[in-house]
Amino acid sequence: MAANLLDYDLEGLALFCERLGEKRFRAVQLFRWIHQKGASDFDAMTDLAKSLREKLKGCADVKSLSVVSQHMSTDGTIKWLFDVGAGDAVEAVFIPESDRGTLCISSQAGCAVGCRFCSTGHQGFSRNLTAGEIVSQLWFAEHFLRKHLGRDERIISNVVMMGMGEPLQNYAELVPSLRVMLDDHAYGLSRRRVTVSTSGMVPMIDRLGQDCPVALAVSLHAPNDALRESLVPLNKKHPIAQLMDACVRYLAVAPRDFVTFEYCMLDGVNDTPELALQLVELLRASGGGLSWCKVNLIPFNPFTASGLTRSSSARVEAFSDVLSRAGVVTTVRKTRGGDIAAACGQLAGDVKDRTGAVVRMHKRRGAAWPGRGLAAVTALVE
Repeated sequence: MAANLLDYDLEGLALFCERLGEKRFRAVQLFRWIHQKGASDFDAMTDLAKSLREKLKGCADVKSLSVVSQHMSTDGTIKWLFDVGAGDAVEAVFIPESDRGTLCISSQAGCAVGCRFCSTGHQGFSRNLTAGEIVSQLWFAEHFLRKHLGRDERIISNVVMMGMGEPLQNYAELVPSLRVMLDDHAYGLSRRRVTVSTSGMVPMIDRLGQDCPVALAVSLHAPNDALRESLVPLNKKHPIAQLMDACVRYLAVAPRDFVTFEYCMLDGVNDTPELALQLVELLRASGGGLSWCKVNLIPFNPFTASGLTRSSSARVEAFSDVLSRAGVVTTVRKTRGGDIAAACGQLAGDVKDRTGAVVRMHKRRGAAWPGRGLAAVTALVE
């Protein structure tokens, strides 16, 4: 079976070339052709020796994910649905801004964490993506956008691992994909501009800090264990105190001097001024101050069957005011791509529910919040 060269970071590709009897500089050339120029045809890689090109044809390919659909929003946001086989699909979203281009990508088909407020979680977990499937989303989007916009320079300046799935549950494939994104021979992204979002896998936060520290975002959504456990089941295994300690440890190696905490504003669930005060005290106690954190308030974007309503602008503003007055750097996420279901919390794809998650979610939801659904954000864009 041919090796998909999108699966390799530069070190992996160098070992692959070594097995073919080639020197490391050939791997660098090949890496640049694939990632910087978007080449998938070995014959187009004209500075590679013809003998190497012939070897590659016999044992390798550059195989991107197939695009099932593409939707373009009136605000410039683009959403792609990629086929990952066996009836599963994942989504990626490009969000253009005046000073940057952000790509939100997926790490799993579905999600095993089972957050009650997550649209992907309602569909259960299918499988982890390979490193090549993760990188493929960036590879396709970057080179599509260059052609679409008629530009030769890099389009995507920021990548956020905030699409479908919990990245740190797919750690073995996540790290090689991050290394490709950061490599100057590939996309050359700054560690400050690559963000991994997690629901709170404490041991893996520590490992990421050791192996490949990039910007960190934590899906918090509640300031106390009782409320967070009802929203994020993983909190039962890794309570808030443990999570906060891990975040403070991460700061020692992080490329930024703060951690971002994502907080989806759910009407009547987690959006009261009292809970805002609890959040201030939590952050202050955890870091010995408030300069180490940034809180990103996410207006909830309803999805089919969620049953939840978005916190009103007044409630979001009141919550934000409590944080800001206390000295917490606070932002309110702009909603983008809502007309193509590409906004925060709307990524779902065509993932099969192999776990019975939908049935369980409805049962738990009815018991915990009569008349309410729970939804949330897996496609968070910094």
